[in-house]
Amino acid sequence: MKNSKLDRSFNDIAGKFQTNIYGSTKGRLRHDMLMAYLQQNIDLSKVENIKSLKVLDAGGGTGMMTETLLKLGHKVTLTDISDQALEVASNNLKGYDDLSILHTDILSLDESEQYDLVICHAVLEWVEKPKEVLRKLANLVKPEGVMSVSFFNQDAQLFGNMCYGNFDYVEQGMQVKNRVRLTPNNPLKPKEVLAYFTELPVTIVHKAGIRCFHDYLRDLDKQQTLYEELKSLEIKYGAQEPYLWLGKYFQVIAKKKLQS
Repeated sequence: MKNSKLDRSFNDIAGKFQTNIYGSTKGRLRHDMLMAYLQQNIDLSKVENIKSLKVLDAGGGTGMMTETLLKLGHKVTLTDISDQALEVASNNLKGYDDLSILHTDILSLDESEQYDLVICHAVLEWVEKPKEVLRKLANLVKPEGVMSVSFFNQDAQLFGNMCYGNFDYVEQGMQVKNRVRLTPNNPLKPKEVLAYFTELPVTIVHKAGIRCFHDYLRDLDKQQTLYEELKSLEIKYGAQEPYLWLGKYFQVIAKKKLQS
């Protein structure tokens, strides 16, 4: 593998990752919203006599998204730079015949293998060269296939810290010496990433904020007690102006153009 030393691997906390991320309403809502918007833009339903999709889950970690897509009847290749995360995924996903697991970084993936659907969720903010990663992902999509990318929103990070009263942190450029291990190395501005997409052979079909309201609730108990109501409203308004720019994560779904 040729991943940069600045690319973040979760080997040091792979065993806790599933609980820390997906055991919270933050992770659950992020997953539910990403899937909801995917299903609005690509037919993921398992229908008899219709070919399963060939899917790449790039940087998929412990395989939460992979498992959802496997259950829908698709053939999924899961990749990650963390062998320990993939070990957790392998144990969690025993029994699925349509699963392949590759221990590799995204830039090392073989472009002769192309996919109907390429997903790369919550990865770009951990890599040194997100623009190169996006270009690579687009090259891995079949013509008229779909790619879905989500990333940690730097603009929402600043907005949230202002709401929380972390004024010194904002003044320091949201950089601290002792960074929390699950705080992204390289949060990204949505409009800059959208500009990157204009350089790719794709057409953007969807963009949305992920968790536009959840993290800003004053009564945190409602994140759990009113989860379903909150999720419904998040999905309804997450793709609408002006709320999409406030999502703690940002999702872009794009369709690969036919080769001329």
